[in-house]
Amino acid sequence: MSYSQAHITRRKFDVVIVGAGGSGMRAALELARAGLNVAALSKVFPTRSHTVAAQGGVGAALGNMGEDNWHYHFYDTVKGSDWLGDQDAIEFMCRQAPQVVYELEHFGMPFDRNPDGSIYQRPFGGHTANYGEKPVQRACAAADRTGHAMLHTLYQQNLKARTNFFVEWMALDLIRDADGDVVGVTALEMESGELHILQAKTVLLATGGAGRIFAASTNAFINTGDGLGMAARAGVPLQDMEFWQFHPTGVAGAGVLLTEGCRGEGAILVNSKGERFMERYAPTYKDLAPRDFVSRAMDQEIKEGRGCGPNKDYVLLKLDHLGAETIHKRLPSVYEIGVNFANVDITREPIPVVPTIHYQMGGVPTNIHGQVVTHDGTANQVVNGLYAVGECSCVSVHGANRLGTNSLLDLLVFGKAAGRHIVEFNQRQREHKPLPANAAERTLERLNQLDQSSGGIYSQTLAGDIRAAMQQHAGVFRTQAGMDEGVRKIAALRAQAGAVTLQDKSRVFNTARVEALEVDNLIEVAQATMVSAAARKECRGAHTVHDYEHPDDHPTAPLGRNDAQWLKHSLWHSAGNRLSYKPVNLKPLTVDSIPPKVRTF
Repeated sequence: MSYSQAHITRRKFDVVIVGAGGSGMRAALELARAGLNVAALSKVFPTRSHTVAAQGGVGAALGNMGEDNWHYHFYDTVKGSDWLGDQDAIEFMCRQAPQVVYELEHFGMPFDRNPDGSIYQRPFGGHTANYGEKPVQRACAAADRTGHAMLHTLYQQNLKARTNFFVEWMALDLIRDADGDVVGVTALEMESGELHILQAKTVLLATGGAGRIFAASTNAFINTGDGLGMAARAGVPLQDMEFWQFHPTGVAGAGVLLTEGCRGEGAILVNSKGERFMERYAPTYKDLAPRDFVSRAMDQEIKEGRGCGPNKDYVLLKLDHLGAETIHKRLPSVYEIGVNFANVDITREPIPVVPTIHYQMGGVPTNIHGQVVTHDGTANQVVNGLYAVGECSCVSVHGANRLGTNSLLDLLVFGKAAGRHIVEFNQRQREHKPLPANAAERTLERLNQLDQSSGGIYSQTLAGDIRAAMQQHAGVFRTQAGMDEGVRKIAALRAQAGAVTLQDKSRVFNTARVEALEVDNLIEVAQATMVSAAARKECRGAHTVHDYEHPDDHPTAPLGRNDAQWLKHSLWHSAGNRLSYKPVNLKPLTVDSIPPKVRTF
């Protein structure tokens, strides 16, 4: 039986949040505490959201382990972003950091403690004191299970605040009215296979990243870019999608993440000669250089024949010198991962690691209040009724490269900020805007195409082809020819997306239908990434292209950053598969701007 308007259930809420990870639940908590009727949709049980996999810590200049202040954090984040981050948003985040961490502590977050009872902080890559002079301990940690502890803490607080959770529901499309305002979402209840319209004064996207567009990823299988796909199909451009972070220490052959906290606690990377090779690439910061630097250094060691193993295709992370007591106290999950995924006891021997896709710096463009914005060529224009927070958003605090610990901070700061701003909006907007007559038309077409399909391509075959193409053409090091070929491959794969076939047409918990719907989101994100990357003719942060030489005046600088032409954000529009650009905001809120300079460590 086909889906039809007659069988759609309709419900009303003040706010519908798509995603129940850290950012979604921090926003939900702010809203529910204010008395708003909040619905939080999640494809998995909230405490299974991908925030649970974050390990190392939350960045905040508390100064518990020595000298630190938010100005240093601000400087490090601007420098880490390779000057593509917006300095007003970065200042806002770094100034808010101590407050949101202390709030989390008061919610019941079980942070590790110093002997005096203050929150324990460990060093992390790119975090320094006195504007780059020395490493600083800024990562507020709960062993190496910080995200796990945070997610459970926020979930408990949301239960107390009576947030409505819709577990194992998948949001499919945004509903926009004739004015272009967002007035709700369509969603599939996985258990029954029924379609619903959730009407809202405000919709907030908090769907996390889309790392599953790559073959080797630290991301959970749920990270298929659903919020980005929804936004792109609704006419919202995706910003800075060429910038994807490869985490240096994914377990070789498995992709499972080993936190940067390992290196924060003193672990070192070594090659087949036993050399601590980061001393060559980042003589000051060594193993605590930012992630893009470390990933490129590892890849270079492997390319030059100093990799380890029978195929010389990985390097080693050495932790045994830390001692078993420290490892079991500070890095218990890493120890378990070593045993379970690499058959290695890290208290006795090193573990094989390779750079693995980890985080998207780009996403749905927003302002510091979490409001989704478009750009008319002159200024940002707010999309009424739509917000985005967390990894699916791009307020651009991370720019071209995120510093470790700033992801958990991002979701706390902007989840709270969006919640507060929505509360103010709901005080003014007392009534729901009416739904358009064709509210579910796009969704019905997608669902019925699958139900009527036959003889086409299997969704996971297409998804596998997308991942293989992205892995080959958008890796740690890129070439112009490779990216151009990637653009052609992804365009050809997109042409096949309309021919995805569904062999099992049943309704009840049909995971094949869910996977087919996820492919619609994967292809949007993959095309946004490849087209944006191929168009950016420079190297910046995580976007490193072999074709562009070192600047003549700085032979030791990163490859070919071109501030004169490329100090700007890319905006990819799904309609027409086209790009536009807008300037980077180099003006902070209250302090002096940090002008671009050579980025060395």
